[in-house]
Amino acid sequence: MTSQFTEDKTIILGYGAYQKTKYSLLNKLIRFETLLTAVQYFSYTKAGIPYMGVGRNLAYTNDIFKKANGFSNHTHIQSGDDDLLINQIANKKNTAICFSKKSFTLSKPKKTLNTWFKQKRRHLTTANNYKPIHQFLLGLFYLSQFLFWLLAIILLAFSFKWQLVTILLIIRLITQYIILGNSAKKLCEKDLIIFFPILDLVLVFSQFGVYLSNLISKPTSW
Repeated sequence: MTSQFTEDKTIILGYGAYQKTKYSLLNKLIRFETLLTAVQYFSYTKAGIPYMGVGRNLAYTNDIFKKANGFSNHTHIQSGDDDLLINQIANKKNTAICFSKKSFTLSKPKKTLNTWFKQKRRHLTTANNYKPIHQFLLGLFYLSQFLFWLLAIILLAFSFKWQLVTILLIIRLITQYIILGNSAKKLCEKDLIIFFPILDLVLVFSQFGVYLSNLISKPTSW
């Protein structure tokens, strides 16, 4: 991670993986979401729009930390201060990514659906503090994911031009396999590739459930 520092690059974003558990759909779902999130923040950084990093694996210089007054702007939230610090100070000139296998960290994932769901609810409250442009872009991405699967299911259920819907599904899955599949190989998550369609569908509607839960009541504890 430190090898990526230069005179200009003072923030380094890495990949924080989760331990693999055999025969667990929840474990695969957690790791798939982690993979998808990494692809997003790596890609946005490459495009010159860095917006987040994971506290499990990021680095920044002491100077830039002090210049931003540390975490003082985020003491009012339950979690995500490291994430929001990156959202606050990162830009296209000072941020780099590191996806060397030697830089990966490995953390223990949640073991029950309930604890993972609570974690996702807390994470969503953090995202609400992102810069407006980042909230818009991420919201647009999720909305496109949700509407695609929702409309595909509805149209197939009513047999409305099912041939066209099937073709669109195939095109999307091929695109997903090419983009995420290549990323999964680089980030040592190859075992997830075969499950992409199922995991993508389950994750989209799980995230919708998290969103609805937070609309009803905000998380009040860690």
